Amino acid sequence: MRKSQTTRYRPVDLARRHCRSAQAIRNYERDGVIPPAWRTATGYRAYGERHMVAVGAFLALADAYGHAPAGVIMRAVLGGDPDTAFATIDAGHTRLSRDRETLTAVEAAAGFLRAPARGAPAQRPLPVGALAHRLGVTPATLRKWERAGILVPARDRATHQRVYTADDIRDADLAHLLRRGGYGLPYIATVLHQVRGAGGPEPLAASLTEWRSRLRARGHAMLTAAARLAEFLALPEEPPEAAQEAAPPVGVRAGRLGIIRDQCG
Repeated sequence: MRKSQTTRYRPVDLARRHCRSAQAIRNYERDGVIPPAWRTATGYRAYGERHMVAVGAFLALADAYGHAPAGVIMRAVLGGDPDTAFATIDAGHTRLSRDRETLTAVEAAAGFLRAPARGAPAQRPLPVGALAHRLGVTPATLRKWERAGILVPARDRATHQRVYTADDIRDADLAHLLRRGGYGLPYIATVLHQVRGAGGPEPLAASLTEWRSRLRARGHAMLTAAARLAEFLALPEEPPEAAQEAAPPVGVRAGRLGIIRDQCG
């Protein structure tokens, strides 16, 4: 019975389809995030459709979860360890959910950053270790934020240790959120200074709106990544001898890649 032909791609074909360089494709193979290439009789790399889809899956996962987690997911899938892959995906969704909850909480408190809410029970001041534990950071990080002008904690008169009031805690919550959104310490210090002063909450509102937009984009990226990964998992493994089969006619390949090149700009 005659074997069905398998499309054969060169590194440059995968690169152009995904707007990357041929070296990047070789790097993906070296790092184990796509299946190993076949080798032709003359020693050249050859890839099939499964390799093409694997690159798309890895790039979509990187957009959604970050480059390092995407590598963990793809290496786990290729290594027959789906539990690790799914656990890494779950961790990304948990982080997104936590970011949404934190953002919602800060938005609710944004109008009260300048002064404690009237009639609200006073929150007990926290020492540096307790506040660090609450945020999931180290005490050294809080001291760094203090040096940047983000936090201005008082000192206990008896112990001379830092103590963080309700206002300081809300400022720390906001700083933590903005840091996760990719903002630098000088920008965060400027926002908090303006909110505390006569500038009002407008800078804060703009930052929160932009961060919520980023969260939506990340959620959409996760949906796309799930579809790309599912597409890859559904493909059967192609036999190595497919590398020896005939490639598509040069004219067809060139025409298709010409369109891809235009899409990459």
